[in-house]
Amino acid sequence: MANLREIRKRIDSVRSTQQITKAMKMVAAAKLRKAQENILAFRPYSYELRELIAHLTALIGYTAEIPLMVKRPVQKVLLVVVTADRGLCGAFNHNIIRRAYERVQEYPETEVELFLVGRKGLEFFKRRPVTINTTKINFFNDLNFNDAVEITNTILNLYQNQYFDRVEFIYNEFKSAVQQNVIVEQFLPFVPDEELVKSPEQVDFLYEPDKQTILNEVIPRHLRVQTWRILLESNAAEQGARMTAMENATDNAEEMVHQLTIFYNRSRQAAITTEISEIVSGAEALKES
Repeated sequence: MANLREIRKRIDSVRSTQQITKAMKMVAAAKLRKAQENILAFRPYSYELRELIAHLTALIGYTAEIPLMVKRPVQKVLLVVVTADRGLCGAFNHNIIRRAYERVQEYPETEVELFLVGRKGLEFFKRRPVTINTTKINFFNDLNFNDAVEITNTILNLYQNQYFDRVEFIYNEFKSAVQQNVIVEQFLPFVPDEELVKSPEQVDFLYEPDKQTILNEVIPRHLRVQTWRILLESNAAEQGARMTAMENATDNAEEMVHQLTIFYNRSRQAAITTEISEIVSGAEALKES
């Protein structure tokens, strides 16, 4: 039978862990709320930018004078894999890493390199036979738009210098605190929203300077906004996954404390019963003597 002191020590340890997981859940909930507010704040600007690009594309079509929209034969692919810098968030990182590894296998005849955003992706892929081109880690705690600008500028530089012919993002899209979807999204060459391009409501305007110059200026801005959106989605998904994981851990700790308390009480009762039996037996032995 287990020592009662050991059981009490185990109960205290589980309760301490429960306090930690409960605190982490509350922190994740606060960060999730902030991430959701950021997503809602940027959406109007993002949507108007998408409409402008789709409108201009419908008017002038796809031309070689807009290099970020020109499709090239795909010989090298850059996968931008967005994971978290920390763990304790359920299957969040595992799902992304598994999908990224599968995506690498889907290009058997094409050279693939990785741009790893987040420390967990780096920890996994640096031990695998894949080529890591660029990394950016340990910044999600102080996430800001400059991070998206830096990532996008690096990608644009690689693409415009024809180091890569196709760029894809792999990230977790936030749906709710308990649901995240792994998304594989083409980033470059840039493809405008087809539904907006085909919209019948096309009214021409006067542009200064010309339409192509505006598109060449606006598309990189839009890509930076899209990178920011992806980072916000991933951050919100991470906090949602962590909040859910810590809530489950807290509930499991509560259940474990309950089971251990029952076990402790039963062990204590058994010990008391044994002691009483020994006392009674001793008393009977004294009477007989």
